[in-house]
Amino acid sequence: MKRLLPFVLIVVVLVAAVAVGWVLLRSSQQSRNSNTPTPDPATEVQGAEPPHVRGSMNAPVTVEEFGDFQCGACGGYYPELKKIETEYGDKLKVIFRELPLVSVHQHALMGAQAAEAAGLQGKFWEMHDKLYENQVAWTEAKDLVPVFVDYAKQIGLNPDQFMKDLNGEKVASRIFQDGKRAHSFGLKGTPSFFVNGKEATGDQWKPEGLRQMINDALRAAGK
Repeated sequence: MKRLLPFVLIVVVLVAAVAVGWVLLRSSQQSRNSNTPTPDPATEVQGAEPPHVRGSMNAPVTVEEFGDFQCGACGGYYPELKKIETEYGDKLKVIFRELPLVSVHQHALMGAQAAEAAGLQGKFWEMHDKLYENQVAWTEAKDLVPVFVDYAKQIGLNPDQFMKDLNGEKVASRIFQDGKRAHSFGLKGTPSFFVNGKEATGDQWKPEGLRQMINDALRAAGK
């Protein structure tokens, strides 16, 4: 029972975060509130530390994504975001935050656990990519554990350590902290994006809208 407590807490926080609006989502399509204020960096919840970052640490623009590995919209966006990362190169860094929509995706939490367990061995992004590239296959599997262990082996993880970490407190804590950050912003769907702290609202979350936000941020930074 003691080992289950961290995951009970995760589910409580995530259900609270998705209670308003998420049950009405169709295939996790975004629901946006254009009146959501820009977060105040001085008071916002930080989320899991250190965050998962891909790209140059000195990049003038940061895209922070809140995603769900079982979310169809996130899976469809994945190759588009990879294109954006390539286009902007060292001008852009991407942060990924866990936001498994547990009320609509039964395997979302375990997908987040697999990614975070891989992260404890320094392979978060490799598992992140593997989960999105094989989203249809693993979300239809009856038993996810052997599938995820196989992915762990493919990306060079120690499978025994991966299994221990999968249900461990470090993984639980990271998902919990990212969930608190998402909840503090009132996020209602995935994928959700922030560009240099500004939320992508309305159609801004779409690839061309996100590119425009990045361009605006680059101009503001004099780049």
